[in-house]
Amino acid sequence: MEEKAITSDNSCRKSHHPEHIKKDLTNRLNRIEGQIRGIKGMVDKDVYCDDIITQLSATQSALNSVAKVLLQGHLKGCVVDRLAEGDDEVLDELLVTIQKLMKK
Repeated sequence: MEEKAITSDNSCRKSHHPEHIKKDLTNRLNRIEGQIRGIKGMVDKDVYCDDIITQLSATQSALNSVAKVLLQGHLKGCVVDRLAEGDDEVLDELLVTIQKLMKK
């Protein structure tokens, strides 16, 4: 799963995850996709609200885990590389990204 990020000058950047990380992320996202379908089915079947909320909480936790894996890779790869190239703007970008994650 190579990600594309569009910056303010519309240049395209890609992250490069090792195959085992991409496979792990894909597996996690596939499980989350299944959880979402299951939650939709619960709503359609008028399942008790508390049970649906429990499943939503589990799904949010799974999404947070994916974000942690991506953030770790971003820090150890992209951020380190860009800092080594003298690109200090990556720190501002990282702060914005962390703020987005903390809104949850």
